Amino acid sequence: MSEFDYDYIVIGSGFGGSVSAHRLTEKGYSVGVMEMGRRWTPDNLPKTNWNLRNYFWMPFLGLRGFLSLRLFRHVMVLHGNAVGGGSISYAQTLLVPADRIWSDGSWAGLDDWTRQMPQHYATAKRMLGVTRNPMLGPADVLLKKMAEAAGVGHTFYPTDVGVYFSRGEAAGTEVPDPYFGGKGPARKACIGCGACMVGCRHDAKNTLDKNYLYLAEAGGAKVHAETKVIDVRPLGDAADGSLGYAVTTVPTFGLFKPQRTYTARNVIFAGSSLGTQELLMRLKQDGALPNISDDLGKRVRTNAESILCVRYPGGKKDLSKGIAIGSGIYIDDHTHIEAVRYPAGSDVMGGLFTVLTNGKPGWSRPLSWLAALAKLLLTRPIKGLRFLLPFGFAVQTVIFLCMQTVDGHINMTLKRPWYWPFSRSLSSSGDRIPTFIPEANAFAEKAAAATGGIAGSSMPEIFFNVPMTAHCMGGCAMAATAEKGVIDAQNRVFGYRNLFVVDGSMLAANLGVNPSLTITALAERAMSFIPDSLPTKTNAVRRAEEEAVG
Repeated sequence: MSEFDYDYIVIGSGFGGSVSAHRLTEKGYSVGVMEMGRRWTPDNLPKTNWNLRNYFWMPFLGLRGFLSLRLFRHVMVLHGNAVGGGSISYAQTLLVPADRIWSDGSWAGLDDWTRQMPQHYATAKRMLGVTRNPMLGPADVLLKKMAEAAGVGHTFYPTDVGVYFSRGEAAGTEVPDPYFGGKGPARKACIGCGACMVGCRHDAKNTLDKNYLYLAEAGGAKVHAETKVIDVRPLGDAADGSLGYAVTTVPTFGLFKPQRTYTARNVIFAGSSLGTQELLMRLKQDGALPNISDDLGKRVRTNAESILCVRYPGGKKDLSKGIAIGSGIYIDDHTHIEAVRYPAGSDVMGGLFTVLTNGKPGWSRPLSWLAALAKLLLTRPIKGLRFLLPFGFAVQTVIFLCMQTVDGHINMTLKRPWYWPFSRSLSSSGDRIPTFIPEANAFAEKAAAATGGIAGSSMPEIFFNVPMTAHCMGGCAMAATAEKGVIDAQNRVFGYRNLFVVDGSMLAANLGVNPSLTITALAERAMSFIPDSLPTKTNAVRRAEEEAVG
């Protein structure tokens, strides 16, 4: 019988990867998690996002943080790279989408979704510590006032979030593990500093390294941080992977990249929608996994988003207080807005905003921007100039994350760009994603007028005709056949055995809400199909036993 370093190698430690690692260790398997990002703690997280080296992820520029901004022709994608994946930098908003998503897309009919998924959502909520936000900050109060002015005040709601709030103790007080009967780490009650997306340095945010991944490591899973997977190929003469896989890695950082190869019976791709798509495309093109479905990279979705803001230059209220996304509203049946904030002093993202601009998307929209800018500077010159500078942005601004349930998608391919033919990179194609939502712009104008602020648009939408999204989904969709998707109803890759995809790339419809909870619930479902381990020993287990003996 062959021996392996691990029963399962999981590529990525975000919501899909961490769930997989925990549930597999519970079932008795040995698990190795390959994570290209760094491990973050309250001691090494950046204090503000002006600490560019430790906030942004661009290793080729020496930036080794956790937030990646990737600009494509059709969209700018924000996503996380860290031990714990995007949970380190996300706004921990955990919402259940409408039931109608299960009848859309290529996963329709693969299961009795509306009957099966509630149990998995319930498990995901319990594990992530989902609770209703009791801490409405000044920005949330403003959003409610704006909604009332627009005639939709009745839709206002506090968000469901993964945060530990006080249960009677003072804010900031440390308490023993409140979630897992003492098996988890101690926590501290949220102090409402607004720093969730810059990294919680107060042990209040329920990041994956404090629940799923923490329990996985306690159960024996080995996390290989700062480790990038560059190759996955079947072992032996079995091209379908039935004999297992060799997984080759290199260090993420540094000039020298010594390769190391691990073996595993099973491999789970969980490197986020973009990460998994890109790696699988390379493996398909290079001949390591040539039988991956040609549907790979098709129907990549966002939540049809637009990011707007209302800013109050010189305002006396500190709008940074609270949690990153504390409340939301619905301005119509398919348009959803959440109030977003950064902590005081974290003003970098203010550089992406300018005066609210309407007009037709495309080459003429910058002309509309010039007209809007001239009007602002003529009518409110001092406040207009303050608005255009990023300094003070966090304490002066309510950011609007606008999402729609309207379906639309692009495709991703791996090719050599004309400007740098020496390497291959992801490239987008297809119909344009809407670069602004007229209903959201109209709301921002009303909100600013009702509260004395200045409304703003994001500059990529205006100058590049490109929307921003933190919710990239699909590309390895679940489907009935390889002609319609990349994985089957149990997350198994078509054409291979012992190969799975469990991350945001599996999603087959536009959720219309933040996708983290749904990815977690679907990962729970995927792991429910894997039986308990047989009593075999991997090389890693044998080595541990030998070391214990001495």
